Amino acid sequence: MDSIKKGIGMSATRRETNAHTSNKGQGVAAKAWTYVKATWRLGAVALGLVLCVGAVAWKVGQLQVTQKEFLQSQGDNRAIRTIPIAANRGVIFDRNGEPLAVSTPVVTISVNPSKIIDNPNDIRRLANALDMNADALIATIESKRDKPFHFIKRRLSPAEAAPVAAMRIPHVRLEDEYQRFYPQGEVAAHLVGFSNIDNVGQEGIELTYEEHLQGVEGRRQIIRDRRDNIIEEIRTIETASNGSNIELSIDFRLQNLAYKELKAEFTKRRAKSATLVMLDVETGEVLAMANQPSYNPNNKSNISDFGVLRNRALTDVFEPGSTVKAFTIAAALESGVYEADTIIETSPGWMMVHGHTIQDIHNYGTLTVGKVITKSSNVGTSKIALEIGPEPIRDVLERVGLGQVTGTGFPGERGGLLPSPRRWSAVETATLSYGYGLSVTALQLAQAYSVIADSGIKKPVSLVKLSEEEVAALSRERVLSPSISAQIKDMLETVVDPRRGGSAREGKVPFYKVAGKTGTAHVVGEFGYEANLHNSLFVGMIPASDPKIVVVVVINEPKGSEHYGGQVAAPVFARVASGAMRLLNIPPDDVPVGQSVMSSGGDE
Repeated sequence: MDSIKKGIGMSATRRETNAHTSNKGQGVAAKAWTYVKATWRLGAVALGLVLCVGAVAWKVGQLQVTQKEFLQSQGDNRAIRTIPIAANRGVIFDRNGEPLAVSTPVVTISVNPSKIIDNPNDIRRLANALDMNADALIATIESKRDKPFHFIKRRLSPAEAAPVAAMRIPHVRLEDEYQRFYPQGEVAAHLVGFSNIDNVGQEGIELTYEEHLQGVEGRRQIIRDRRDNIIEEIRTIETASNGSNIELSIDFRLQNLAYKELKAEFTKRRAKSATLVMLDVETGEVLAMANQPSYNPNNKSNISDFGVLRNRALTDVFEPGSTVKAFTIAAALESGVYEADTIIETSPGWMMVHGHTIQDIHNYGTLTVGKVITKSSNVGTSKIALEIGPEPIRDVLERVGLGQVTGTGFPGERGGLLPSPRRWSAVETATLSYGYGLSVTALQLAQAYSVIADSGIKKPVSLVKLSEEEVAALSRERVLSPSISAQIKDMLETVVDPRRGGSAREGKVPFYKVAGKTGTAHVVGEFGYEANLHNSLFVGMIPASDPKIVVVVVINEPKGSEHYGGQVAAPVFARVASGAMRLLNIPPDDVPVGQSVMSSGGDE
């Protein structure tokens, strides 16, 4: 039994020893496993960190190498801007250097609606600085919130824009521009014209010479901050090229005189419109060109009738009436059928032509060809025209430039109408001789009379000043003989000379000989010629002994009891021509013996 118990005890002891040994082995394994797990986790974390660092390094390398140029350009696009440098439009001068159109610096204010709309207080500050309604401005910007740009005010003076510049409101931009200003206002408006808010010519010389006057904008690169403020100018890419200046042919002294006198008569006669053109006989340059009604090119907001913008001297055509008689007589002298002293019977002061009555104001009785001009006889010129036919008359009218554009290039210039039917009726022939059935402009009429004034030489007209070289190179075409031109000029002198029976003594200028012609034409209405509506004309050259200027005056539809050219238009010519002689320092050619020009001129 003891041995059995002993054996059992030994077995138990061995089991306890084995159990202890087994538990000890399991502990070691557990510790080993724990260590392995801890090491794996540490390695995983380390690997993760390595991968993260590698990924960052790879991305940085990619940004710095493969995408560097793209990213840099994108950054520049969000900070660097290319903005224009305003170009100064060329100045328009008169022939003596008097400015007629200049460009002055102004400031334009704009905003970025998509950014500033989130800051209504900034909008209110801006509105207060510009004396605008804050609520209305907020509403306007709200309506443009999806836009990156909106004008607030344009063409402010630098002084007006200074308060806004001082505020430095985010997303508000101030840009330098130029605004056109016309120092002489309405006096030269129709000739000079005007440009729009973007400095693009719209009328007159501004439009005619747009390419010459318009400058070329430059470009510069700047850096803006996130508030759209310019913080640095990087470089000028291209400098602005200013427009070229232009010297017009007009003399502003004469222009001002012509405008003042024409406006006074226009107002006095309550006329529909009026035009005056003064032409230099030697060069063909336009020394003055005025129209009524006129407008102020610096403030066109009150213009309701855009017809007022027309330069009527070039765009409006009319029947020239009796002013054409000078060329009818020229055709008669050229034909050889008539001479200056050929007798024409005009009694009883009217005649019938195929059922149509042609009549004079009075019964002038027996007249010479020269006296037909002096008395402005419709009957006399009609008889001459029916004798020589219409073609010689039309030929002379065409040669002196009537019914054709003058070639100035002025926008809207019209050529008028010189009829050329296949078969002329007797009535058409007769009425052509005294200025009906054709249409001309005031400038064409001035050019035609300058032919007579310059001994039969026709030359182009010019609205810009000509240099001495250009004057010397002028195209000069002889269209009338010197002898016929001289005879016509002598006949025209009698028109304003009361001593020779002239019918337009109101056109006389003290101490100067004047050669001129009146014209009075009925106005065409809806149902034919209006009995009580007329255009009153006078064309004159002075001094007649050696003409320097030709002046055309047209008063359209004057009201009142007087409507003849000698009553309405001739006095305007006399006042303008008298002033022009003084301004141009042209010596008198008709001083009575023993009378002093200086003392008489002072008393005038």
